[in-house]
Amino acid sequence: MLAKKKRKLACCGIVAAICFFMETMPGSAQSATDTIADEQTASSSASTPDAPTANHLNLAERWAKYYTDDWSGKSASSDPAPQKRGLPAPLDSPPFPNSDWSYGGSQDIGAPDGNVYPLMNALNHAKSRTKIYGWIEPGLNFSTSSKNNFPDSYTIFPNRLELDQAVIYIERLADTVQTKHFDWGYHITAFYGTDYRFTTAKGYFSQQLLKFNRQYGFDPVMEYVDLYFPHVAQGMDIRMGRFISVPGIEAQLAPQNYLFTHSLLYTIDPFTDTGIMSTIKLNKQWLVQAGFSSGHDVAPWTPDRKPTGHLCLNYSTASNNDNFYGCANGINDGKYAYNNLQHYDLTWYHKFNKSWHTATEAWYMYERDVPNVAGNVANPVPTEIGANGAFCQPGELRCTAPEYAIVNYLQKEFNPHLFMSFRSDFLDDKKGQRTGFATKYSENTLMFGKWIGNTVLIRPEIRFDRSWDMKAYNNGKNNNQFTFAADMIYKF
Repeated sequence: MLAKKKRKLACCGIVAAICFFMETMPGSAQSATDTIADEQTASSSASTPDAPTANHLNLAERWAKYYTDDWSGKSASSDPAPQKRGLPAPLDSPPFPNSDWSYGGSQDIGAPDGNVYPLMNALNHAKSRTKIYGWIEPGLNFSTSSKNNFPDSYTIFPNRLELDQAVIYIERLADTVQTKHFDWGYHITAFYGTDYRFTTAKGYFSQQLLKFNRQYGFDPVMEYVDLYFPHVAQGMDIRMGRFISVPGIEAQLAPQNYLFTHSLLYTIDPFTDTGIMSTIKLNKQWLVQAGFSSGHDVAPWTPDRKPTGHLCLNYSTASNNDNFYGCANGINDGKYAYNNLQHYDLTWYHKFNKSWHTATEAWYMYERDVPNVAGNVANPVPTEIGANGAFCQPGELRCTAPEYAIVNYLQKEFNPHLFMSFRSDFLDDKKGQRTGFATKYSENTLMFGKWIGNTVLIRPEIRFDRSWDMKAYNNGKNNNQFTFAADMIYKF
């Protein structure tokens, strides 16, 4: 008990020290070489309503005041947004997760750092380039299944209220608006909750899931550095470390998604990679990426590591109403190992008008030499690997396990605090390696997102899933599954 108390006191002391450092950091911390975009961001942050009156308030009072001003609408600033270099942003954020069409493996080259969370505003009016912020996301669901909801995610545990995510970010974004000098950034994530099972990479505290199958767990989802070189084309970012798998509409982090739950397509594709990714902005419309990693969802020091290449091409029309993003996300021999998927992905975004836009993604994946677990051969899956086997043809010891999927999102913005999303999703897990059942799946989900200020988002949804060739839901007992779910993202 005494040891636990000492650990708690130590943690509190570390947090207090960080807060004290950030609060006492001088406003002149930015160097003389900082760009106009930096000055605009600092000016906009400092001109928020609590800046003139916050000097006589302590940290907790400034923090609380930020929320009360935000929820009452007083925190809106009339200052112009920091200038963006490149095509105009197609979307409003909020209500949507991003204002630009997203791509992975890099920060948005040419976009300013305008992301101000309550904690940083309370510490020093968001003047420092290093930021500490995050969110808490509880969620609940009511399901016709009683055992589990998989492959519905992230509500895998049916009929419960759970802490899905409690996340802390520490980051410094490189200044990619300016084109005169080299800059750098870094990012560290502390991630806790039931959703850790969908972010786990073998070798990063993976025993929590792969050995003990714990309901709650911790994962350092992202740790990387960014090096920005402005004189390569219209800007090049080199990211080194562990980062979110490059392609796709969705991400593990709750504020980056339209819906609370995730598509079938996203649930079973790669999550994170550890390696190096180079992103080059050729011009306003074209962007190319090339990288190298130890393979999907494995650390470089694990026996499952595979030298893996990544190559992506991104194109936007001159109006920025359409965006196409294609990736060969995993280029190696494709032989059986932990999540050693050959993943080919294409995403298309289209904006109809200010209120309506759509997002569509399709991929094809496979893994070679997967052990047969169909029950017709004595061929157990190697326990040291920990990846699923496949349902191969009778008599085959191993086979290639392919799957393909497509998902479409249709979004409607009603106002800056309310939007709707409808998602349709199809997956064919041809050999059952990704879900445990060799069947086709479909899901349809309707969700409404309601913002309270800019710091709280509530997302209720209704969802219907079906497995077509065999009973795959509720541990193989049902073809159909109906769920009502909702989450709340509380930013700090």
